[in-house]
Parts: sequence; structure tokens; C-alpha cells
Amino acid sequence: MLFYQPQDGYCFNSDSIFLYDFAASFSPKGRVLDVGSGVGVIGLLLARDFPIELTMIEKQEKMASLAEKNLETNKITANLLRSDFLEYQGGEPFDFIVSNPPFYHGDVVQSRNSHINACRYNTHLPIEPFFKKVASLLLPRGHFIFCYDASQLPELLVTLEKVALRAEDIRFVHPKADRPAKLVMIHARRGSRSKSRVLPPFIVFEGDRYMPEAQEIFKRAGTHTIKCQI
Repeated sequence: MLFYQPQDGYCFNSDSIFLYDFAASFSPKGRVLDVGSGVGVIGLLLARDFPIELTMIEKQEKMASLAEKNLETNKITANLLRSDFLEYQGGEPFDFIVSNPPFYHGDVVQSRNSHINACRYNTHLPIEPFFKKVASLLLPRGHFIFCYDASQLPELLVTLEKVALRAEDIRFVHPKADRPAKLVMIHARRGSRSKSRVLPPFIVFEGDRYMPEAQEIFKRAGTHTIKCQI
């Protein structure tokens, strides 16, 4: 699949590709919402591979315009909403909600570029309002699949439980086998009482080479990108 990305500003990276693959492992179907879709990589890849009815929501006009272009280029049908997720009123509930949200903690030194800032820092989509909104839009037993900064896991788990979402599957992503996890991918369900499963760690690199699992994920995704001005 071909994706247009901004020449200047935030571009999707391997986190989104790994999250697409993680979400695919749960065979999404029915109504799927991609929150903070950016240029649309996660939603479009899932729509290519599964029989879903895709809705994408993106508040930044630059990214939404590229998402629209990517939908047309790849001949994918979706409902693209140019809106702030926390202001979205919704309608029919969703079977799956997926998201690679801005997750860096707002207390760190932040980019002065407003576009990059909105894509990276969770002050633009705080955890509790984000999860509460997700829970309100999911069907009973609906799926919420997302990735986040691994160091914030305690707050993630507490807040999920607070809004009646249970983390059923948790997988840590480590840059190398001897490095702490930087990313965590979580599959949660509304109203679940299941025990949580901590899946085997995902190791991205060995030396300067991608590990075989990462190579296979990139191959399955099959993405190609073109940077352009908007």
C-alpha cells in the first residue's frame, strides 16, 4: 500500500506497523474506529485485510487531508471525520477501537512545532478522558487495541479498570533484548472479567538488524511512503 506523508512534520513509524499487526491478531470485524488516525496507516491496513466498516477520526487538517488522499490512492472506503475525538458525539457503537495516540508525558521538554506536539504528547488526549470516551463508544465485550509508552503502564491499567475496560492481552516491545521496554501494546475489552495475559516480549533489533518477527511484520504490511507538501 502507498501512503503519502507530510514532508515537514510527524510521520508514522514502526510503532504503527507493529500495532497494526497486533490488532490483526484479533481478527477485527464489524464497525472499527481508528482514533487519531493520522494519515490512516493502521485503519487502511486493517481495511485491506479484514471485512470491516472503517471510521477514522483525526483533528489535524494536514493529516486528515493526507488520510483522504491515501484512501483514494488505495481505493479503500471509510468514513473520515475531521474532529477532536473527545468532542465526537458518536452514533452506532463500535466492535473495535484502535489507536496509536499521542502518549509521551507532558512533563518532558516538548517540541515547539504545534503539529509534532499534537502528535506526540498526551496533554492533547489525556489518559482518563480518552479511555472514558472509548468505553462509551464500544459495544459490550467490544475490543480496544492501542499502544502506549511502557513506563506509564500502572496508570493505564488503573484507568482501564476505572472505566470498565479490562486489559486481556499485554505485550511489551523492547528495542533490544537487553533494553527496557519502550512501548506496550494492549488489547482490552469492555466489561471483561478475564485474567490478563502477558504475552512473550517483542524484540525489535539484534545489533543493527531487525529481528525475524519484525521483518515479517513489515513484509505483511507492505507499506511504501511518499513525502509531500500539503
